[in-house]
Amino acid sequence: MRGFRPPGPADVTAEPQTYTLADLCRDMAGRAKAASEVLAAAPPAAKNRWLLAAADALEARSAEVREANARDVAAAPGFGLNAAAIDRLTLTPARIKSAADGLRQVAALPDPVGEVREGHVRPNGLEVLKVGVPIGVVFFIYESRPNVTLDAAGLCVKSGNAVILRGGKEAAHSNAALHRLLADELPAAGLPADAVQLVPTTDRAAVGHLLALGKLIDLAIPRGGESLIRRVAREATMPVLKHYDGNCHVYVDEFADLEMAGRVVVNAKCQRPGVCNAAESLLVHAAVADEFLPEVGAALTARGVELRGCEETRRLIPAAKPATDADYRAEFLDLILSVKVVPDLDAAVRHINAFGSKHTDAIVTRDVRAAREFTRRVDSAAVMVNASTRFNDGFELGLGAEIGISTDKFHARGPCGLRELTTYKYVVTGDGHVRG
Repeated sequence: MRGFRPPGPADVTAEPQTYTLADLCRDMAGRAKAASEVLAAAPPAAKNRWLLAAADALEARSAEVREANARDVAAAPGFGLNAAAIDRLTLTPARIKSAADGLRQVAALPDPVGEVREGHVRPNGLEVLKVGVPIGVVFFIYESRPNVTLDAAGLCVKSGNAVILRGGKEAAHSNAALHRLLADELPAAGLPADAVQLVPTTDRAAVGHLLALGKLIDLAIPRGGESLIRRVAREATMPVLKHYDGNCHVYVDEFADLEMAGRVVVNAKCQRPGVCNAAESLLVHAAVADEFLPEVGAALTARGVELRGCEETRRLIPAAKPATDADYRAEFLDLILSVKVVPDLDAAVRHINAFGSKHTDAIVTRDVRAAREFTRRVDSAAVMVNASTRFNDGFELGLGAEIGISTDKFHARGPCGLRELTTYKYVVTGDGHVRG
């Protein structure tokens, strides 16, 4: 970036100035801060108008977007992406339609800015209101999935936040095309042009420069591999909303409907194996293992899943490979599943809390008491009963879209939608009150 001249009229009397990558990042953050102050007071109608226009533009310009995406997909093997990662990268017509529908769904959601979350009147007559407000400027770092560009921009603007987007090099052309159509619709909606910015370089040093700007950027959200997230958590000078990995479990209880359990397990593992809410580990109660494991094992291997199991699992599924503790901790993001037979629900819970990542864990059972015990004791952001782990998703849970799934406990947990992108302030109204 050295030698790049800053935007604006040149001063012919001044010495030539170099414009470094650090300067670029600081300039972007400053413009985002100014835009966030305007967005905080933007009427809901303006934000919704932009969301709807962006959805229409996405569909109208889908050929442009898919052409850019095709360049990224063609280059993906050169970046070392496996089949699951290339699937995450690919924008099909159905995914573009789904993304446009997601923007429209966000527009239809209640605006969290200005929402009165709590209120009461004190005995002395003071009125106390707890009111939703935007966080400010969000720095969003993500890898490989260009549809996330749309989710992040839509949710941030609707919640009154300016956003700086930094996608991965694998999706550079796709992200640029999506950002163009989003930015083109901002002025017509009456919103600041700097409300949605895309870092125009794949230089990894840009991330470090932006993470150092805690006085201008209010929140960092990394969405990608564990190494990226740990780097952001280590270097950030602002709060970070994160999850390190998604080691999700399905536990088949002794009182499970085994036909239902088979459907849930196959869906949780195979529907999209490269995403964070896909199942990575299967636990089966010993009382049903003899009946259940050979059948579900055949269904999974027929879909190309490699099984890695305990000794009892390998007795029932001879094709399974031996599992290690590393396998039970792994987020495979691929067609690989660790399997273990457990003696009871207590052992299943202890295994999940020891090896899991506090993301999403499921129980399949017809026993209400077992379900209650599981949901009470499993310490995860989302706990499913008789449902696939794949439902831990903002769209599926009615949030419209999500900017990520947090396994933190502060300030947000689980799918992070509009409300999780706001904070609150107290508005206190008196009538000349003074404190004695």
